[in-house]
Amino acid sequence: MSHEIYQNPLNTRYASREMSAIWSDQRKHSTWRRLWVVLAECQRELGLPITEGQIAELRASVDNIDFARAAHHEKIRRHDVMAHVETYKELCPTAGGIIHLGATSCYVTDNTELIQMRDSLQLLRSRLVQVIDRLARFAAEYRGLPCLGYTHLQPAQPTTVGKRATLWCHDLALDLEEIEHRLASLKFRGAKGTTGTQATFLHLFGGDHAKCERLDQMVAERMGFPSSYPVTGQTYSRKVDAQVMATLSGIGQSAHKAGSDLRILQSRKEIEEPFESGQIGSSAMAYKRNPMRAERMCALARFAMSLTANAEQTQATQWLERTLDDSANRRLAIAQSFLATDAVLIIYRNVTDGLVVYPKVIEKHLNEELPFMATEEIMMAGVQQGGDRQELHELIRVHSHAAAREVKEFGRANDLIDRLKADPAFAKVDMESMLDGKRFIGRSPEQVDAFIAGVVDPIRGKYPEALAGAAVELKV
Repeated sequence: MSHEIYQNPLNTRYASREMSAIWSDQRKHSTWRRLWVVLAECQRELGLPITEGQIAELRASVDNIDFARAAHHEKIRRHDVMAHVETYKELCPTAGGIIHLGATSCYVTDNTELIQMRDSLQLLRSRLVQVIDRLARFAAEYRGLPCLGYTHLQPAQPTTVGKRATLWCHDLALDLEEIEHRLASLKFRGAKGTTGTQATFLHLFGGDHAKCERLDQMVAERMGFPSSYPVTGQTYSRKVDAQVMATLSGIGQSAHKAGSDLRILQSRKEIEEPFESGQIGSSAMAYKRNPMRAERMCALARFAMSLTANAEQTQATQWLERTLDDSANRRLAIAQSFLATDAVLIIYRNVTDGLVVYPKVIEKHLNEELPFMATEEIMMAGVQQGGDRQELHELIRVHSHAAAREVKEFGRANDLIDRLKADPAFAKVDMESMLDGKRFIGRSPEQVDAFIAGVVDPIRGKYPEALAGAAVELKV
């Protein structure tokens, strides 16, 4: 790696080798050549004068790409596809004349990108399944551990650590559904010709419309797609890119929400992300244990989310059958969106594999607020002991405000229960039994069980090979 020029951090620091390989020049241009081979094979089978020897010659050089030679041709031609046609032709003296026969540049560029997106979605699907599995395990382990709930980032009715984890997990399950939908609906551009009319292929096949339709289907099937889009201009609709990248944005949204939650919880010292023995939290403050993984996950998620607007604008500004101002930004936006999302899920799994929970701190924070939350049950218990509901309500209101003043103005402990114990109106109420956090978590443990059984276990059963995948080690 050269240190004299800019390197994309998505490759050097964050994304996996697998995802980087999918979007590499080698994979891209080898796929172009495979597409040219498949086109020639299908045209020969449909009656065009192409020999098996020519096809064999093309096959033999699919992966033998001289990138320096291609760059030489592109500098002259200012056209990347024709530069690679000429580079391929130099290796195939008898077959050179039938490379790219009847095709437009988007036959190789668009179809290749659809293959890359399909392969990338499949990789992300496996990563999603792994994180869903790990979060579900975490949720099961802490299904019944009461913790303070929050609405508006203010203390609210208690939940459990495990129930909160199911919220993160459910978001990812929804993202998995979106990926499955995108994979099921993704089609091939196929062999549609220069403006999508197949006019050149119709000429090559002597006006035989059936052969044109068959060519389009054959090419799609041999490249692993059951069908191609029914109509295209020069390109497949850029709405497909926007839809796929919206799915990636969805993963980013889910990860950002969970990462933000973890950063808040780490600030409260309730849950921490993994922290290695030699890790440094701050260059100045040696004691710090910063949530750098969750922060990085949020940062990369935000980047992936930002790229969706690019795809939406590209789709909106495609003129008539096609305009080339989509090309340069798609080279950046699509690949980087997948690389960033890959990195996000790698970090997410790393974090979920090593979450550290501090039950005593969680209990302390819950107990600080629990007296306020127990007041409704205390009031009902007082009524059952013969008290007047409205009078008890007023007494609790007065005592609660006084206790809150002690906490907020003087930094003292919450003494609400002591105040109520000292009030004769509540003399018959068993205050201690009212302060068990498990009284207030509702069906949280049962909801965790039901979620895992109804949502996670079917995912585990559907993708066992993903669960066997090893975690990708963080580079930094």
